[in-house]
Amino acid sequence: MFDTPRDRIVWDVGHQSYAHKILTGRRQAMPTLRQFGGISGFPRRTESEHDHFGTAHSSTSISAALGFAQAARISNSTDHAIAVIGDGALSAGMAFEAMNNTQACGRLLVILNDNDMSISPPVGMLRLYLGGLISERAYASANEASRQRWRAMRPALAPCEPSELGLSPATLFEQFGFHYTGPIDGHDLGALIPALQRLQAQPGPQLLHIVTQKGHGYRPAEQDPVLYHGPGKFDPAAGIKTAPAAAPAKPTYAQVFSDWLCDEAEADARVVAITPAMREGSALMDFERRFPERYFDVGIAEQHAVTFAAGLAAAGMRPVVAIYSTFLQRAYDQLIHDVALQNLPVVFAVDRAGIVGADGATHMGAFDVAYLRCIPNMVVMAASDEDECRQMLHTALRHDGPAAVRYPRGGGPGALPVRTLQPLHIGRGQVRRESTQPMGARIAILAFGTMVAPSLAAAERLDATVANMRFVKPLDADLVLSLAETHDVLVTVEEGCVMGGAGAACLESLAAQGVLIPSLHLGLPDEFVEHGDCARLLAAHGLDADGLVQSIQAFFDANAPAFRTARMSLVS
Repeated sequence: MFDTPRDRIVWDVGHQSYAHKILTGRRQAMPTLRQFGGISGFPRRTESEHDHFGTAHSSTSISAALGFAQAARISNSTDHAIAVIGDGALSAGMAFEAMNNTQACGRLLVILNDNDMSISPPVGMLRLYLGGLISERAYASANEASRQRWRAMRPALAPCEPSELGLSPATLFEQFGFHYTGPIDGHDLGALIPALQRLQAQPGPQLLHIVTQKGHGYRPAEQDPVLYHGPGKFDPAAGIKTAPAAAPAKPTYAQVFSDWLCDEAEADARVVAITPAMREGSALMDFERRFPERYFDVGIAEQHAVTFAAGLAAAGMRPVVAIYSTFLQRAYDQLIHDVALQNLPVVFAVDRAGIVGADGATHMGAFDVAYLRCIPNMVVMAASDEDECRQMLHTALRHDGPAAVRYPRGGGPGALPVRTLQPLHIGRGQVRRESTQPMGARIAILAFGTMVAPSLAAAERLDATVANMRFVKPLDADLVLSLAETHDVLVTVEEGCVMGGAGAACLESLAAQGVLIPSLHLGLPDEFVEHGDCARLLAAHGLDADGLVQSIQAFFDANAPAFRTARMSLVS
């Protein structure tokens, strides 16, 4: 119905753009989807002229499409701007901020794809409202016998009569200035195509409400829409192969978090869990089942999640916000203004820290250390293994102020968590290996979080000292100074951005004490990391053991003559 790229389509979140990619010249590239060197799992402006706006985080489509529509109006163009947004993404405040600004916007069409799903089932009153719209129209068009059946079915359709929901012909969307059409069956092309043709000719903001089934037409996806939310490459005949039912040999970090949270909630009735629509990703299913009255899925609303947690903390509760590193970015003002400024005891379980794999640049947890450590009152920890993650989470919960624990996607080195919970000494690191080299050849590696394991492996080949720093903030300044005084070169290693990261914190600490020492800072570069296998990406950025050895050896060899001179100058 529309002529892309002249007409601009913005796919919210973007997982649903796979068919769009096939239809816009990328069919042959689909086997490379979400793989290293292949096409992205999301719309991407650099990938195709048909991808008008890059998306991956939710609820941005209406704002972006409104920008296109206003640009077309200003330039006297008849081009259309179309936003395709799901009912889950519509729950975020940004979508309503955009709808609040659609006056005199030219040709804007919002297609609300209502499949009663986000990644998992959506939550909140908006879901009931959309269900009420569907029920109201079915009720209004039915005869009396059908209405009686509707009343009998009402508990399954909606919790109350349409009138009790406050519905009227002037729907919520019409109050925002949209001309509302629907709901219609999104799988019925005989109804959908004429509706699009009619709306194509209409000026002003239009909203088409379609009702669909997530995974429609592919039975495995219909039966498990959560698993098939954003799949990569798989065999369509066999479906996605899931892990065996038996427990894995070692738990993932998400499972470690889940077990810890349930243990803490069992012992302390003040512990509550909050997730912005990431129940499965953050492994909160057990907590929801065991402690439903203390489980809060607030939908795709990260800003609300953080301030809601602040309110709970101010009321004496102990809230734990389970959130991805890149999603916490969306609530940065709330983190500063509502939590840290008031020094409230909120725990942030920062999942997906570092390289995340197939989701790519939009979900890469590269920036959390840099954006968290600059906030007053924040405690920032980086877990080096599974057991340390459990103990750090316990430490954060016992801390009387805001604290964040960052941990990666997937599993770790295999340190099975112990049941005993013991708070760590805040701001204290530990030396894990001592160099046997004499002065003039001593290297100290200051490793943060996931980089401890590859640093230890590299240190065996370099005969270097390795410190597990544990805390980004407060930094163990005494340990950093001690290593600087007893070694010839310091190497900081982190799975995060070098600019403003943990390595920068170490140098700042030394500079404040008037200490200068040759140093090498290894981490993620000043660029967005592409999608691909995690191990391959770590190796590509020199963050595996081989890469660390090569970088450190090259730095040491190139600068060794200056080390002793620098040391003598420092001592004098």
